[in-house]
Amino acid sequence: MKSLFGYGITTKAIAKKGNWHIYDDNFKEIKKDKFGNLLLPSNEFNPKNSTLEITSPGIPPNHPLIKKAKNLISEFDYFYENAPFQIWITGTNGKTTTTQMIHHIIKGEIGGNIGIPLANLDKKTPFWIIEASSFQLYYTKYAKPNIFVILPIKEDHISWHGSFENYVNAKLSPLKRMTQRDIVILPKVYENYKTAAYKITYKNEYDLIKKFNFKNLYFKTPFLLDEVLAKVVGYILYFKEFSLKDFKIDSHKMEEIIDKKGRIWINDSKATNVDATINAIKRYKNKKIFLILGGVDKGQNFIPLFNELKNLDIKIFIIGKNKQIFKNLAQQYNISFQECSLREAIKYIDQIHNKDSIAMLSPACASFDEFENYKQRGEEFKKLILSLSNV
Repeated sequence: MKSLFGYGITTKAIAKKGNWHIYDDNFKEIKKDKFGNLLLPSNEFNPKNSTLEITSPGIPPNHPLIKKAKNLISEFDYFYENAPFQIWITGTNGKTTTTQMIHHIIKGEIGGNIGIPLANLDKKTPFWIIEASSFQLYYTKYAKPNIFVILPIKEDHISWHGSFENYVNAKLSPLKRMTQRDIVILPKVYENYKTAAYKITYKNEYDLIKKFNFKNLYFKTPFLLDEVLAKVVGYILYFKEFSLKDFKIDSHKMEEIIDKKGRIWINDSKATNVDATINAIKRYKNKKIFLILGGVDKGQNFIPLFNELKNLDIKIFIIGKNKQIFKNLAQQYNISFQECSLREAIKYIDQIHNKDSIAMLSPACASFDEFENYKQRGEEFKKLILSLSNV
């Protein structure tokens, strides 16, 4: 019998054809779904009765289901046979935007961690453009990309992987399966990582702009690197420079909101790790900044962020579950702070914000302590700003 672990987006899409046993911690009794799959509590799993296991990528390696499994693969492995030319995008920040930009240039099918399961992709298309998370890559044993785009890798998801080294190794793991026919675009710091693939290395976006002599660029940091990497993929495939002039960045990423008083608020709710927030504040380093910070910390080291904040004209408003971490660092670095809720933060900032300052939600943390996801957090932020009085 074939087994699926977890009942999320990935496994539900695979299960539509039926004939699966699906195990999930939330199932309290054995029953069937509308496709004829058997839904079972996790403790019902017996590896002796299972010939194949595919896991929802978010289930951590220390979960009993993962520890018991003998034939565990990822959805990337399961759909690898007879798949079209694959372009995978990974890294810590910018994966989704880079994936979307590549899709904007070369079309094809887009999926993976971006929210579209591989089970829903068309195999007859010329390209699969796949955002690959560290969780998905950790469980992948056989599949590999034809072109692998690696953005800078910074500290994130440490509580899931156990260490930064494990996180990096998961991100880079496809390199050992790639062949001489494949191409990887990767940060120069990983240029000695063993792979048979042809390497295109970069120190930063300007390094690649010079290498490929790109002329028409439309985005500022932190999206400039995403734009350049997408253009490199286009150049590899078609030997010409593509334009991203018509590309629109998703909501909740450095999204500017102008309130009724003409003041700028930045919705950067997608910034769920330290590096994303550092990149966000760099754009406004010459302004007075009111920064809303906090949530679920994911085991990150926040000292690099506070090393950036200490040199700025800034006040931070600490929200979310893990306030004490940020309070201790703010006191240590002598940075003005206030503990509050998101609603209270906006109320306080409203009293001191003007047209020369910047107010920003760039929390460096996950959102699931108080919100369903970063999108809900960002929408709440926007709603509260737009409800402010113009008096």
